[in-house]
Amino acid sequence: VQLQASGGGLVQAGDSLRLSCAASVRTFSNYVMGWFRQAPGEEREFVAAISRFSVSTQYADSVKGRFTISRDNAKNAVHLQMTSLKVEDTAIYYCAADSGGPGSLRNREYAYWGQGTLVTVSS
Repeated sequence: VQLQASGGGLVQAGDSLRLSCAASVRTFSNYVMGWFRQAPGEEREFVAAISRFSVSTQYADSVKGRFTISRDNAKNAVHLQMTSLKVEDTAIYYCAADSGGPGSLRNREYAYWGQGTLVTVSS
């Protein structure tokens, strides 16, 4: 499984940005997909995740109501729509994939990771 994240950039606080992650995999719908982020000097943290057929989503409290995760199984892609961006959203954003076995979308050991895309939010 190869994951390629894109869409990062420099924006101002309050702006919106849409991240995308393209997956090179035979059957994309076999995988739970997640977004994580790592700010400078901080540990990587969970942002959002989506189940195999978009039935379930989970969000970190810090982004709930501002970020929306979605996926397009026909295009092997997962997206993260980010609105009302804050300076504290500045981080490298990573997409991740894991086999769609049972368990929490948030608290699972994601097996596959993309290279990350940098989001910088200025005040």
